[in-house]
Amino acid sequence: MAYRDDFKTRKSLSTKMGEVHYYDILELERQGLAPVSRLPYSIRVMLESLLRNHDEYKVSKEDVLALANWQPDPGEVNVPLMLARVILQDFTGVPAVVDLAAMRDAIAKLGGDPEQINPGVPVDLVIDHSVQVDYFGTAYAFAQNVELEYKRNEERYRLIKWGQNALKNFRAVPPGTGIVHQVNLEYLASVVMTQRGEDGKLYAFPDSLVGTDSHTTMINGLGVLGWGVGGIEAEAVMLGQPYYMLAPKVIGFKLVGELPEGATATDLVLRVTEMIRKHGAVGKFVEFYGPGVSKLPLADRATIANMSPEYGATMGFFPIDEETLAYLRLTGRPDELVDLVEKYAKANGLWRTDEAAPVYSEHLELDLSTVTPSLAGPKRPQDRVNLSEVKQSFLEHLTKDVKERGFGLSPDKLNTRVRVQRGRDEFELQHGSVVIAAITSCTNTSNPSVMLGAGLLAKKAVEAGLDTQPWVKSSLAPGSKVVTEYLDAAGLTPFLEALRFHTVGYGCTTCIGNSG
Repeated sequence: MAYRDDFKTRKSLSTKMGEVHYYDILELERQGLAPVSRLPYSIRVMLESLLRNHDEYKVSKEDVLALANWQPDPGEVNVPLMLARVILQDFTGVPAVVDLAAMRDAIAKLGGDPEQINPGVPVDLVIDHSVQVDYFGTAYAFAQNVELEYKRNEERYRLIKWGQNALKNFRAVPPGTGIVHQVNLEYLASVVMTQRGEDGKLYAFPDSLVGTDSHTTMINGLGVLGWGVGGIEAEAVMLGQPYYMLAPKVIGFKLVGELPEGATATDLVLRVTEMIRKHGAVGKFVEFYGPGVSKLPLADRATIANMSPEYGATMGFFPIDEETLAYLRLTGRPDELVDLVEKYAKANGLWRTDEAAPVYSEHLELDLSTVTPSLAGPKRPQDRVNLSEVKQSFLEHLTKDVKERGFGLSPDKLNTRVRVQRGRDEFELQHGSVVIAAITSCTNTSNPSVMLGAGLLAKKAVEAGLDTQPWVKSSLAPGSKVVTEYLDAAGLTPFLEALRFHTVGYGCTTCIGNSG
């Protein structure tokens, strides 16, 4: 990569990796070109990309200055954003690999070198959407489901294996490993990336990405810019093209206080989602700030960021701070990387403090101490119901019109019962009978407090002599193998398995309908 320096903003840092060079966005303010220090952190990350990639071809001087002078009502400011990498999952990622293979084939037929066709930026494909829960409730469920998965998807997996071996800048994470977003959070993301320039110097810049899955936004909890896009947009970025967008409005969401005992990240995200949907956030960024952010562990931030599609925003962003560094250490990232992230973020105006209050387009505020236990439903994951009101809400929705998210039942159908046979057993079910119970979803499985909470609930249930009903299909599909390790270490796995919540796979199950 050849980097220009027309704005004279290139600086260097001494780090544990050695000397690294970077483009200092705050230098634009020192030169009197733009008030950069008042910008939302998410806009600053975008600005760094334009500044570093300015070449008067894909990114012009006018593009840089227009974004540097971002206003709360930005108007029609075009942003040719050069993103650092792409992440794919197997359902939406396989077509991208097919297209690369087709391009190589066409080049070969024309007498060219097919090995010249490769992604222009790093691409990771995580196989997580193909698992199906055929087997459950036994110690053999995981092995049997994985075996079936390989049989069903042999042709697709051979193609992905070819891509892994043949393409440069392309990695594949095999089946039975984890959910794409949790793998991204725990392993793939680096927060600050480095690249050797054509001048031989090592350059540092913010990690950023697009992904072919709506919940790519989970990575925003780690201070990484990223969101879900369609396959065409992802392929364009993959081939080194800009992602064209309008400069967004940014909603500043101030958090104060801290969560009370008994309230979980799931309760919090349902409350946040309710507030943002009511306010309106389509096409906008949401950026979290204020002293309450420091009270949230990284996993809780990731839970909130993950549900950006449900609250309608392009992304929900948590800037880099001390908690980001703590999570990088917790997940085994090298000391050299942690050192780089801290020094780079502080030097380039990307480090969040409790006192920082950039200028935002719109404002929301939540006192975390007011969050209460809730459930989502009965139909949509973004609809919050207080735990104390769940029974009444469900009964009301049975007769509500479908347009009001009800089930539209007539009063004479409310007491309908049906006989269901499973093997030699026969059961009578009615409206409200639970028939599937799946501990899964990227929203939950990346959060240790929620997962350990499920394990502790199972422990209490077993000790009280409770059991799951024989007609319930129960499953546990963790987002990564780390979840299994800490449930085992906490001694909670036997209690989950006693209630037939055996691990059935590592991947996306319920959200895509694969729990059965």
